[in-house]
Amino acid sequence: MLFALAAVVAAVAASTATTAAPARADGSHALIQGSGSSWSANAMNQWIADVQSNGLQVVFTANGSAQGRKDFGYRTSDFAVTEIGYQGTDPVTGDSDTSQGRAFAYLPIVSGGTSFPYQIRVGGQLVRNLRLSGRTLALIFTNHISNWNDPAITADNNGRVLPSLPIIPVVHSEGSGSSAHFTDYLDKLFPDIWRPFAGHAGLTEYYPRQGNAIAQSGSDGVMNFIASSAANGAIGFDEYSYALGKNYPVAKIGNAAGYFTLPSQFNVAVALTRAVINEDQSSQDYLLQDLSQVYVYNDPRTYPLSSYSYMVEPTAPDDSKMTTAKRQTLADFLYYSICDGQKEMGPIGYSPLPINLVQAGFQQIGKLHQADPGVDLTQRDVSTCNNPTFIAGQPNRNYLAEIAPMPPACDQSGQGPCTDATAGRGDALTAAIAKGGAAAAAKVGAGAGGSTAATAAGAGGPNGSAVAAAGAADAVLSPGDVLALGLGSHTGSADTPGHVSPSTDSLLTKVLMAIAAALVLAVLVAPTLLVRRFARRRAAA
Repeated sequence: MLFALAAVVAAVAASTATTAAPARADGSHALIQGSGSSWSANAMNQWIADVQSNGLQVVFTANGSAQGRKDFGYRTSDFAVTEIGYQGTDPVTGDSDTSQGRAFAYLPIVSGGTSFPYQIRVGGQLVRNLRLSGRTLALIFTNHISNWNDPAITADNNGRVLPSLPIIPVVHSEGSGSSAHFTDYLDKLFPDIWRPFAGHAGLTEYYPRQGNAIAQSGSDGVMNFIASSAANGAIGFDEYSYALGKNYPVAKIGNAAGYFTLPSQFNVAVALTRAVINEDQSSQDYLLQDLSQVYVYNDPRTYPLSSYSYMVEPTAPDDSKMTTAKRQTLADFLYYSICDGQKEMGPIGYSPLPINLVQAGFQQIGKLHQADPGVDLTQRDVSTCNNPTFIAGQPNRNYLAEIAPMPPACDQSGQGPCTDATAGRGDALTAAIAKGGAAAAAKVGAGAGGSTAATAAGAGGPNGSAVAAAGAADAVLSPGDVLALGLGSHTGSADTPGHVSPSTDSLLTKVLMAIAAALVLAVLVAPTLLVRRFARRRAAA
């Protein structure tokens, strides 16, 4: 309820402050339809809702990256969304994975972290600060670790012992970008574990279902199963947005610096400074990513399973699916998505694109005009782009990565774990960016007298409160304690996770509804009142 209410208020405010596309003559736009990644679906759906008021009609079906690429190749869609490019031949199924001769280009649209939502309940309460190393993750998802009291999990949590509870791995049943990203990570960092389990080297979009694993279709399907009443002990993998939307915890994942981090927009931005992007414009794989160095980056703020998602856009002048009006809609939608639309990504669980990929994105949007000169791209350049990762006049700096808060000491291996499940998430900075962009976030980071990431370390508590960088306020629990992991103060059944007490929830909802109503009235009524007052003054004069 509160999540939806916040979205309504944000949408009303955004509709008065930004413009997805300039007004154009009737008939200049047409409905476009695409399919693909459920990893990216929450971002896509947010942008689609945003641009409707500007006359853009976009339909997106989240049927998985593999199917999205197939739909595009079969010319049953106008665009696709995927986390990986066409592979030629799928290494697992042996099926053809090509565009079937349809000319295309890849365009980065958003970044984010593949997260690991879980449900571990003790006495009806949800454990919220689980930590897992990469090797432990690999062992869990290859059936080598099958109980939450395993010594490897205890070691990751600095001696805190979880109860005996069977682990239920939840994997994707469809050809999934989440599976491709996770298995690429496993193959590159833990080939000794992954390859014997998979029966092959390399990534796959089709995660092997073996042992106790449960397969669910789509990111919603995976998350809904994990949050169900029958899923105590479950853990899966999905884009962070899905767990955030359900107020479900995700495991903090160990990085090469020895810290356990969350997939916040800041930690993702730091990690992706080490992504190697194909910059050969003559290559069919132009702008695709190599994440090998991301996985092993030793900055303490790194979230190791960070990646980009892409749109596959049609580029041929004679593409039978495309018209001038469709290309115009696609161009205007993409412009909004990689510019103003990026401001909304952090609060819903993604991370905005850095400027180098935004600039490259403009080049790819330009191919729509090259295919059809009737596509209008006026006022379409970086100088008009309101993206929170950069500030006008400083195109070579990634502000999100610069102001990313350092993790608290309790998130370091051998310390903690932190009892505040949101420690290191950067909530205060996220709120500042949503309100005023990167410049406002920089002021938050500099509030203690500096502008470095270290001084921003305290901006990680709930509701914007500070969290001491050293984690001094965290409870100190003796090694070997059972259930010493933070259980939080939330109550509720497995189907209604993370709710505060009903009376508090009801009161808070009423207050927020009143605020929302006031904001809507201010937006809709105030301009009319001002016009009437101005008219009366002119008449009196």
